[in-house]
Formats: sequence, C-alpha cells, structure tokens
Amino acid sequence: MSHEGIRIVSAEEARQDAATDKKLPPDAVAPAKVRVHKTEGTGMEIDWKDGHRSSWTFAWLRNACPCATCHEERENSGRRPGEPKPKPQTLLPMYEPPVRPAEVTPVGKYALKFKWTDGHEAGLYSWEYLRRVCQCEACTAKR
Repeated sequence: MSHEGIRIVSAEEARQDAATDKKLPPDAVAPAKVRVHKTEGTGMEIDWKDGHRSSWTFAWLRNACPCATCHEERENSGRRPGEPKPKPQTLLPMYEPPVRPAEVTPVGKYALKFKWTDGHEAGLYSWEYLRRVCQCEACTAKR
C-alpha cells in the first residue's frame, strides 16, 4: 500500500499549521455580492459581508484551481495558487486563447464551479477558499 503524498508532522508543526489555518469570521466568507464577468471575459469580483472586496482574473482563477489534481501538481512544482505553469521554450510559441469559463454554476450556498474552455471542471471554489486567496494588496501583504 502506497502512502505517497502523506506527510507525518510533529505536534509543533501541527500547531503551526493550525495557526495559519484559523477559521475566518462568518462575515469574511459570506459574499454580499458576486459578479462574474463571463461575457466580458475579464474575471470575477466579490463584495464580502464584512465590507472587504476581492477580485481575480479568469486566468488567475484557472491557475488557482483547488481540485486535488491541480493542487498536487502546484505543490509538486512549487507554484503558488494563481501562478501559471512555465511554458516550454520553443522558437515559435503556439498561440493559446485565454482561458475563460464556459459555464459558472453555484454549488449550494458555499461555492462556485467553473467549467473552463480548456475542458477542466473539477474544482469547487468555496467562498472560504476565495477569501483566503484574495489578491488585494492588504491580503497579499498578510501572507
């Protein structure tokens, strides 16, 4: 039986992990207004009930897909959520159209599911995940 990907941590490491994963207050992960600019192809914005505002481009969101496959690939390559995969160096790079959502579906009252134009659709973008990966200056300074 393989235990690849399982990490054994000390009690101290577990406490440190728990400290960085503190539960966010309910208003911090409850959207007051969600705007997905699918037609324009620009991205998404959320106004949170605590008054905070977050915004992301679609390319950033696709590169931050929280599904297990994407998360593991990012972890193995040392990339952070939203950071694109390095492109292979070629003399004539192939044009790739920007990734956009083909469909956006709410999942209960806790997440959004994107079906991307590249065919990927496994990630559930929970409100908590989106708040934790907020790209505003204040939030990125805290990380």
